Amino acid sequence: MVPNSIRVSTEKGNITMSEELLQETAAEETALNSTEETTMADLEEHFDDANPWNLVTSYMEKGTVLPVKVEGIVNGGAIAMVEGLRGFIPASRLSLSYIEDLETYLLKDIEVKVIDVDQANNRLVLSAREVLKEKEKKAMQEKIANVKIGSVMKGTVESLQNYGAFIRLEDGLSGLVHVSQISQKRVKAPKDVLKEGEEVKVKIIGIKDGKISLSMKALEEVHEEPAEKVSIPKSESIGTSLGDLFKGIKLD
Repeated sequence: MVPNSIRVSTEKGNITMSEELLQETAAEETALNSTEETTMADLEEHFDDANPWNLVTSYMEKGTVLPVKVEGIVNGGAIAMVEGLRGFIPASRLSLSYIEDLETYLLKDIEVKVIDVDQANNRLVLSAREVLKEKEKKAMQEKIANVKIGSVMKGTVESLQNYGAFIRLEDGLSGLVHVSQISQKRVKAPKDVLKEGEEVKVKIIGIKDGKISLSMKALEEVHEEPAEKVSIPKSESIGTSLGDLFKGIKLD
């Protein structure tokens, strides 16, 4: 006799099974069902992740930089493929400056970001401009980091404002000469003493938040006016005697 046994009826007759065997069988069936449910859920999630529209939406939200090849030129822009989807790059978003001939970008490798996704209208818009701006900003920060306060540089007057003059320096850097730093003499307006395109020499006097402060006044020689000498007579010569007062006076 089998201990803790249970008689199970089948078409072929009664079969005796132990309780332990029944428990093991039930556990295996439960685990199998659970695995099948998890697998289906995972598959559904995988299918969502593999959806190209979901992928490009994720790229847009994360600001992912994508390397692409310009595969076509159309009216007003260029075409590049992302995850099998046709993306449009407006001409104004291909570069930081105006592009005379879009054909020069055909088959060119560039980096872009996704800036607009509209699956309903089958619309995917890309931009290289944002990537180029970030690179330009980083390069400028590196240049400014190498600038030393106290350095003397040559530059060109780029523009004149009421509050000062912007000077274009070496390596594409730019700085401001405040109106109070133009000259030791009082300057009412920068345009009174400077003109655009004029070459000047400036001294770097400060750097804050990526902005360079310049001075022309700091390079001017200080002309001191000679002090006027005042002769002070000795104390004994200051006094006047009665004899001195009446000297040369004739009394009748």
